[in-house]
Amino acid sequence: MDMCLTCLSQPPDWQECASAVTYADPWRSLIIDFKFHENPGLAKFLSTLILNNPFARELVHAADVLVPVPAATQKLRERGFNPALCLAHALAKDRCLDDALVKWRQTPPQSGLDRERRLSNLKHSITAHPLMAVKLKSRHVVLVDDVMTTGSTLQTCTQALYTADVKQVSCVVLARAEPSSQAQSALLD
Repeated sequence: MDMCLTCLSQPPDWQECASAVTYADPWRSLIIDFKFHENPGLAKFLSTLILNNPFARELVHAADVLVPVPAATQKLRERGFNPALCLAHALAKDRCLDDALVKWRQTPPQSGLDRERRLSNLKHSITAHPLMAVKLKSRHVVLVDDVMTTGSTLQTCTQALYTADVKQVSCVVLARAEPSSQAQSALLD
């Protein structure tokens, strides 16, 4: 039914997750501008929104490393940048592991898929980069992403990080879609 009930019945593998805003206007329009209108310069402002949330700020400061959700090669070509990477750099560039996760299998866009299909769509598509394993082992990792809809992307990334033997995974996202708006997520991915 909604994500909160799903989280209660099927808890995610990460320990904590914080979001700065709800994926609704005016934030939705600003995020679309950031992601789809070649405006990576908004990352600095958007990262201040994240850090204005005390819980998100605490997670960022407590993290050993920040890991951006990887972008698909096709999305990188279209946009020219990874929004999650821009946000992670703006939050704590000195602790950001840019290539810790790799999307090695291209998948159809997540937009328009329900939670079950989103999870199966991403299954085994993201892995921890073998050369980053030493930097990840026994660390508290904070995953950074722009928008959380069902949590399936964060779940897939979390599982990949645990295969690299991290100690703990938390998540920080700029915006979280309300359960009732998940069906309207066509522009999220």
